[in-house]
Amino acid sequence: MPEQPPVLSIRRLHKSFTLHTIDGRTVSSLRGVDLDVHAGEHVALAGASGAGKSSLLRCVHRSYLPDSGSVRLLAGAGSDPVELTSLDDRAMARLRGREFGYVTQFLAAPPRTGPLEVVAGAAGRRGLDRVCAVEAAAGALRRLNLEEALWDVDCSLLSGGERQRVNLAAGTVCPPRLLLLDEPFSALDPANREAALQLVASLATRSVAVLAVFHELDAMRRLASRVVLLRDGRIAGEGAPEQMVEAMA
Repeated sequence: MPEQPPVLSIRRLHKSFTLHTIDGRTVSSLRGVDLDVHAGEHVALAGASGAGKSSLLRCVHRSYLPDSGSVRLLAGAGSDPVELTSLDDRAMARLRGREFGYVTQFLAAPPRTGPLEVVAGAAGRRGLDRVCAVEAAAGALRRLNLEEALWDVDCSLLSGGERQRVNLAAGTVCPPRLLLLDEPFSALDPANREAALQLVASLATRSVAVLAVFHELDAMRRLASRVVLLRDGRIAGEGAPEQMVEAMA
């Protein structure tokens, strides 16, 4: 059987920043990155601070618009890949809601909105009707051990770890085709971190493609099927977690 096309395909991706507040110089963050991520594959990005890991995630999410290169998302079985770099903002927002999640260390929730509504809103954007979206949201919050008494509390009043679990629930509810993770476990205590690790690990069986930056080597070893090492904005190597962790030591 022919190999299935990747869910995410990145080619010759470049991104630079101009330091207007310093001296106007340009700093390169990504220098021609090529990367594919397939359904059910968990790819972890590794490298020192400033290597380009978060910049790569943000270019896929289109928080950053790359200088050049291609970012293509396979948005459905039998469909042609969508070039994300050329979509207008409205089309990109619709695609984000349906096809991929982005979980960072921080939760951006509308004012006076509780966790249940945040997560149900994400489920609704992925195609569930209101009743099913609320049911799915409740299940996601329970799986991440968020107390039911907090489900209608303004998210701004939650602790850092509680907000991070809401963010993870919203990113994984009714799992999207592609999930981007940027240090999603950084504020979690050991018990809740374990629940989060198990949740992300389970996505492989649901054919979710995951591209992630993990703060801890333990998460990388447990979750990644492949580790890609970035250095100075370029891919410096890739391989199995055990092999790459040794190379980084």
